[in-house]
Amino acid sequence: MLYGRAAEQGQLSSLLQQAAHGASSALVIHGEAGIGKTALLDHLADGAGPARVLRTTGIESETELPFAALHQLLRPALGRLGVLPEPQAAALRAAFGLATPSGQDRFLTGLAVLTLLSEYAGEDPVLCLVDDAQWVDQASLDALMFAARRLDSEGVVMVFALREPRPFGLPELRLDALDREAATELLRTCGAGADLPPHVREQVAAQSRGNPLALIELPRSLSEEQRDGLLGPLPAAPADPTPSSRVQAAFGTRIDRLPESARAALVVAAADDTGDLATVLRAAGVTPAALEPAETVGLIRLEGSGLTFRHPLVRAAAYRSAPLSRRIDAHRALADALDGPEHADRRAWHRAAATTGPDEAVARDLDRAAERAVGRQGTASASAALERAAQLSPDPVDRRRRLIAAAQAAADAGQFQRVTALLRRGDTDLAADGATAGRQTAGPPAAGPQTRVAADTAAGAQAAGRQTAAAEAAVELARVRAASELNSGSAVRAVEVLLGTGSTGTAILVEAFHAAHSAGHAGLLGRLRDRVAAARPDPYDTLADLAALYGGDPLDGSRLAATARDDTALFSERFQAAHAVHLLADHENARDLATLLVAHTRAHGLLGWQATSLHLLAETHLVLGELEPAARTAAEGLRIAQYAGLDHRACYLRATLATCAALEGDGPNGTRYAEAALAHATAHDLGTAAAHAHRALALAHLGAGDPARALDHLDRADHDPAAPPSLAAAYLPDLVEAAARTGTVRPAALARVEQWAALTGRPAALALAARCRALTGGDDTAEEHFTAALTYGEQAGGAFERARTQLLHGEWLRRRRRRSDARRRLRAALELFEQLGARPWAERARAELRGTGEVIDATSATGTVLGRLTPQEREVVRLAAAGHSNREIATQLFLSPRTVGHHLYRAFPKLGVTARDQLRTAIEG
Repeated sequence: MLYGRAAEQGQLSSLLQQAAHGASSALVIHGEAGIGKTALLDHLADGAGPARVLRTTGIESETELPFAALHQLLRPALGRLGVLPEPQAAALRAAFGLATPSGQDRFLTGLAVLTLLSEYAGEDPVLCLVDDAQWVDQASLDALMFAARRLDSEGVVMVFALREPRPFGLPELRLDALDREAATELLRTCGAGADLPPHVREQVAAQSRGNPLALIELPRSLSEEQRDGLLGPLPAAPADPTPSSRVQAAFGTRIDRLPESARAALVVAAADDTGDLATVLRAAGVTPAALEPAETVGLIRLEGSGLTFRHPLVRAAAYRSAPLSRRIDAHRALADALDGPEHADRRAWHRAAATTGPDEAVARDLDRAAERAVGRQGTASASAALERAAQLSPDPVDRRRRLIAAAQAAADAGQFQRVTALLRRGDTDLAADGATAGRQTAGPPAAGPQTRVAADTAAGAQAAGRQTAAAEAAVELARVRAASELNSGSAVRAVEVLLGTGSTGTAILVEAFHAAHSAGHAGLLGRLRDRVAAARPDPYDTLADLAALYGGDPLDGSRLAATARDDTALFSERFQAAHAVHLLADHENARDLATLLVAHTRAHGLLGWQATSLHLLAETHLVLGELEPAARTAAEGLRIAQYAGLDHRACYLRATLATCAALEGDGPNGTRYAEAALAHATAHDLGTAAAHAHRALALAHLGAGDPARALDHLDRADHDPAAPPSLAAAYLPDLVEAAARTGTVRPAALARVEQWAALTGRPAALALAARCRALTGGDDTAEEHFTAALTYGEQAGGAFERARTQLLHGEWLRRRRRRSDARRRLRAALELFEQLGARPWAERARAELRGTGEVIDATSATGTVLGRLTPQEREVVRLAAAGHSNREIATQLFLSPRTVGHHLYRAFPKLGVTARDQLRTAIEG
């Protein structure tokens, strides 16, 4: 029986009731240690009825073992692995060490968890309980949260319990202290508190502060004198007398009363993370009889081959109350007792815990553990292993190398606060090593701390005789620091970090161009061009092409396209080359290149680059007028960016989604995405992202026929008039149009559009330049320029921009009373806008047509039959109509197969169909 938790019990029971009818849900329970989280989970499991229960508990000593908790949770369901799509099954097998890792991304592992839970549900619900989630390893937690956030109609309930709230993005239930009545009743009726004198019971109740575990356990720790009220009622309180600390102290008191052999065995059990009784006994060198006293007083449970602690606070008390020498002996004994390749990571960590000084052999064991973790996409665990290896490194250069690798792994895991801390330690090590080597300097160079890192590294290398290794370490340190700055600091500072290395290497300068583009900073781009020119690169290499692109020099882009296709090149160089092709207005080619890069990132598990490549692909879809693929691709990229903690890329993807929403007439979502992008971009010096977000808001106003408000946003987007035209090409034509429609002319903006068109020579750019000339020139030349714009537009293939030109031409014709000619242009614009789903723009075209005297059927359009569906239903139906199975759709949209079926079930009556083979006709008719 649970005291004072009726409301919480009812809330949890309702989740199971809903799951019985196919609805899925997730909940995070949080509260201090001993507050009753585990008791609630036990209650839920006991009342699960026909539901299948999967359960795991985080263990503090397992936090660095990737996928340990996930394997414990899913072990009963692994028999269903064979029904998963093979890539997903392979990802889980690799994560659990059942197969050789092949570079699958973490996203695929999370999707595999979602699919497996859906398949395991069958006809009955599945209840997943994750206790002590604060100690679940990061790889497991990422995969579980991925699945939890995508639950829909699988009949799955996931409940997480942890001490402190964390921003998981899931519904939360906070457990507070029991009220006085419930606390008194619990103390009066349960165990050792029942026969306490009233005044002692009152003291225990007051100092327990409504914590149920304290109410149960503190009375058991009282001596006879304390129970009689002759002494203070509680064990000696620690410095921080919270209920949980008092409970831990109480457990410590009970442990101190055990025989020596039991206490020694408990230390080994507390240091162990397998829960395997045989392992503990072997390491402790005892028989099961040694643990009987601890079992008898309820500190541990021995069931079959397993050993579990009564509560995590018992484990903590057993471990922390032991002297350091005994803890070291326990870890050393466990390292010796754990044999076999499946325990290699555990052995490495136990050896590290038993080591008190530098030890290269142990550091190398941790290096290998990190390599295995990276292969299974456990980058957070890899970072922790490398950090500990750095602490144990006798050689300063090895220590720096491992700290840099740890920072890189932390960045890959999205742990950018850890990146900053690791890099600061790298700086500290550099300074200390330089001082030890007798380095004399007048102070850091004027270029700043990044140059100091390079200089200090070089000085340390001279002292150690390892100049090349140290120089490489400095460059890698700068790259990791720049990645951290770009994601969660300042794009401007990211460029400064990279320039501060003094390096002219391709990797450094390509990444610097990427960061400078994000900053939208003309001055930084100018410094980069100067650096490239000073390095005298091959006039035909990627750096020279990027310098030309951002310098406003003519460029055909063929070499860049070839680089983007070269799978032997650095991926950062390939991406920048493909992005440059897009900036050169070769959008169809850029779309193909982006598709190639996305496929590469999926195959090689490059999660961060996957989100970045999806962003490029979405932008190419968008500029080609492919609104639905653009929104779908950007949404996928945003899910990955959020999952991986890539705030910088998420900002850009929100701006893209805001643009899609603006064109489709989804005002609330467009505003929400744009404002979120602007907030992040403004705080982190992402000038280009801010410009894209302002453009999205401007397009919404242009579509609604409000050019004045659009112009205000576009003026803010054009924050740096000195920026090269390739940087501003996305919004300059809109700026020219908004100005023209408000009766003003922006000659500088027009000149930059013309410069961009001349730079690229591509039909898409030439079409936009011609349209801008039509809007700003006199009536005697407007017709000629509109015609040229449409001719170029046909060659470019961008349906949306072509429709905009037809609309503007039609408006111009109508105002000159050429109604017949205007109708022809406006009908063509309306047809294209409706095909694209650009509702506001279709309404503008419809209003102009009415102005010509044409009667428009108000029910005709602004969309198709798909407009009856929700966005998710629309994506599912399109894929189903194309012949994809539910499993294939689930994989592509990151849903479970059961959720796909549920969406189709809801969509069929909306479309007036009864079978899957009718979908194609329904959506095309």
